[in-house]
Amino acid sequence: MEMNNSSYYLPSEWQQQVAVQLTWPHANTDWAPYLEDIVRMEVRMADEITKREDLIIVTPEKEAVREFLSTQLPEPQLKRVKIVEMPTDDTWARDHGAITLLPRQDNEERPRKTILLDFCFNGWGKKFPADNDNRISWHLKCSGVFHDYYCHNRSKGTILQDDPETECVMEEHLDFVLEGGSIESDGKGTVFTTSQCLLAPNRNQPLSKEGIEDYLKRVLCAERVVWLDHGNLIGDDTDGHIDTIVRIAPNDTILYVKCDDYKDEQFEDFEALEAQLRCLRTQEGKPYRLLPLPMPKAIYDEGDRLPATYANFLIINGAVLVPTYNQPELDKKAIEIIQEAFPDREIIGIDAQVAVRQHGSLHCLTMQFPCDN
Repeated sequence: MEMNNSSYYLPSEWQQQVAVQLTWPHANTDWAPYLEDIVRMEVRMADEITKREDLIIVTPEKEAVREFLSTQLPEPQLKRVKIVEMPTDDTWARDHGAITLLPRQDNEERPRKTILLDFCFNGWGKKFPADNDNRISWHLKCSGVFHDYYCHNRSKGTILQDDPETECVMEEHLDFVLEGGSIESDGKGTVFTTSQCLLAPNRNQPLSKEGIEDYLKRVLCAERVVWLDHGNLIGDDTDGHIDTIVRIAPNDTILYVKCDDYKDEQFEDFEALEAQLRCLRTQEGKPYRLLPLPMPKAIYDEGDRLPATYANFLIINGAVLVPTYNQPELDKKAIEIIQEAFPDREIIGIDAQVAVRQHGSLHCLTMQFPCDN
């Protein structure tokens, strides 16, 4: 499908949402040694999400998950959960989930289609099995999940009837590797990413940086791409996803990880990241409002440093879910700073100590599906 950049846009993550996707952990994933702990954390997330919007759960164990959640969630919230059964390799919905484009409201001949972009997910450069996860978005489309959310008139969250003027289409871009955690959008035409990830091996060679930028502009309907070149967390096996170090917030605000310990081996890299952020300008030529997030104290697992970060928060309707690491002073500071960026939302801490053992956190485990405000 050929799109006119003036007709569509990549929304920000604080735009109103119809649902969030979780790909549920199970015993045949790397979560097996601490499955109960990660399930407990995901139930905590599911509880906060379903208080505010719908939840899509992908799992190979539909009935077992449904029965379990019936003991964990109140009935009104349980009704907001849609469970879809299919084989899965892992749980990182951010990176295998579909990316949503919405029609611009200010376009005189505004299309009514919602476009879902299905990119190739190859296990972060062929590091891990990903064939099942790479099929999830198409399976959700074929199962009618996206039609339910985007092709109906809705009133106070209740589906009324099919709207013949609306349509939800899925564009396949399976010849291009792109993970949702590798990009951020301000909803105004700027896409942010990192050179260390998008230029990493086993993704989109032999495309050059210029070729990748042109592709992103065209397919994501972006006016410009901002590349960040520093701030790769030790232990991050995604090759430097932006959602672990830099996040975009309303009013031209950038939240970013700052390392204050000059003895930390990451100190110089994050100093360089901060310097680059200070040089950035908005499309109007103004400096961004920069809010530094603390770096958690180093967390190790069997001698390996884990990529703990407060930047991997999840924005949902009316709230922000923030990963915490049982570091009370730093947890509190991170929550206060994120509250400053999102003053009109409830900020909720979620213990993410188990999530980081598999080198991810709340944002990595989820994918939101935005809608028109």
